[in-house]
Amino acid sequence: MAQFTLPKNSKYTEGKTWPKPAGASNVQEFRIYRWNPDDGANPRIDTYYVDRDDCGPMVLDALLWIKNNVDSTLVFRRSCREGICGSCAMNIMGGNTLACTLGIDDCASDSIKIYPLPHMPVLKDLVPDLTSFFAQHASIQPWLQTETAEPEKEWRQTPEERSKLDGLYECILCACCTTSCPSYWWNGDRFLGPAALLQAYRWLIDSRDEATGERLDNLHDPFRLYRCHTIMNCANTCPKGLNPAKAIAEVKKMMVARAV
Repeated sequence: MAQFTLPKNSKYTEGKTWPKPAGASNVQEFRIYRWNPDDGANPRIDTYYVDRDDCGPMVLDALLWIKNNVDSTLVFRRSCREGICGSCAMNIMGGNTLACTLGIDDCASDSIKIYPLPHMPVLKDLVPDLTSFFAQHASIQPWLQTETAEPEKEWRQTPEERSKLDGLYECILCACCTTSCPSYWWNGDRFLGPAALLQAYRWLIDSRDEATGERLDNLHDPFRLYRCHTIMNCANTCPKGLNPAKAIAEVKKMMVARAV
């Protein structure tokens, strides 16, 4: 039987338990992953208690409450608070989602567990390093490419042509789908992952784009496209309700149609 030994600094420990807020009668427990690259210590799980009567309804509200009232050293990303920017993507109660759109009550647990997005290097606490993720997105050249002369006003589309982009353009690049994909966990250096491939399909079927052949050539690789095994984690976890697995299947169909 194969045996694997994890590096010592990969094993998290029990961290600090912060006191409950004084006088609070409605308290929610949060267990949050903490790691500081500068102190040389192992990751830890700190326990916090949030006064629900003094806090907003979303998980992000709780994180802000903790940072403002309990522990100012807690680090996480956030921006729009509208489910648009994707900044506050993290793993909450075992699933990747946006902290700003997930209600505390929806977690339905006595203890809400929060970790950074899985299988990505961690910069600090709940902040993953998404350098590779965005580089892979850039590699599919996510912009309109044309050869014909530029029109005087705009590139036109019929309503039917425009409707083909529905379910694709809404992607906010939060990385929830990509970091939930087992194929990406094992081949993240070569497999583009669900988010980048969904974006690739968005440009492949755009009636205004004239670089279909070059785009398919860019994806024609045993790893960049074909490591997808339709496990469907991506569709199950997408906070925008998109289906990257279906988009990837459509790209594969385009590859076959081109080869016939």
